Amino acid sequence: MTDRYPAVEPHHAGMVDVGDGQRIRFDVRGNPSGTPAVVVHGGPGSGAPTGTPRSFDPQRYRVVSFDQRGCGGSTPHASDPSTSLEANTTAHLVADLEALRAHLGVDRWVVFGGSWGSTLALAYAQAHPERVRALLLVSVTTTRRSEIDWLYRGVGRFLPREWAEFRARHDDDDLLGGYARLLADPDAGVRERAALAWATWEDAVLSLEPTARPAVYAGRPSRDLLALTRLCAHYFSHGAFLDEGVLIRDAGRLAGIPGVLVHGRLDMGGPPVTAWELARAWPGAELHLVEEAGHLGSAEFGRLIRTTLDGWARGATRPTA
Repeated sequence: MTDRYPAVEPHHAGMVDVGDGQRIRFDVRGNPSGTPAVVVHGGPGSGAPTGTPRSFDPQRYRVVSFDQRGCGGSTPHASDPSTSLEANTTAHLVADLEALRAHLGVDRWVVFGGSWGSTLALAYAQAHPERVRALLLVSVTTTRRSEIDWLYRGVGRFLPREWAEFRARHDDDDLLGGYARLLADPDAGVRERAALAWATWEDAVLSLEPTARPAVYAGRPSRDLLALTRLCAHYFSHGAFLDEGVLIRDAGRLAGIPGVLVHGRLDMGGPPVTAWELARAWPGAELHLVEEAGHLGSAEFGRLIRTTLDGWARGATRPTA
């Protein structure tokens, strides 16, 4: 069994005005009468992925993808240093998801989130559990400050030269806050060099994985890379605008919602302990630790994702083996 369905073109697309001068881009694929589902992308600031909707059976699902504030086709774009990020916080993104659901006339939907998207999906589900049919989280993060510190400092123990180069970009004691300031600098050259340094560090962390490939981040078009790195620095220098540990602390709110977590045992950027702690705190959640996978996933990752989604489409609450 392959892990993805053939690609299908969107049958509906548009923009939603969510207030604060922000408009978010969305598209809808699959069966207009199928089970509604929404893909919550990573980053922050990566933009909607093209491959993830292919994990859903287009005959059974109505799949919504969207670009979060400031990235992809949403406006205004964070690559422009004049774009204020004051109205770009986790609470704003949760409200945007609700606005999008209402705009599309969806009552309840399956929520799929990966990496940063798993943090946002959790925040949304805990705020609006009555709107969530099921929750599938991959490469799980809750964006605690301890997780952020690991990704941008702790894992440097395994990559000392690369981390030293990342750290040397500025002399501010606040590493991520310093990058946030560089990425908003009026000088385009300063912004571009900071974005490349950030992306080079992220790529170095991924380089340790079994399915690593070059320039996952640094190879992005300049405009997309500037938005991604600026939004990452903005969110991570503020602890994702969340109380420390709140998404694990309040996981009990998800009781009764079918939940599956898929995480790589070899995820250097996000060690498995977060997924394990979340599964323990979430009544009924099912955790799959994939032995030979990292943050980028693997064939087994894909199999578990598709099997879970196929099972839910048939009315099951657990993936089959």
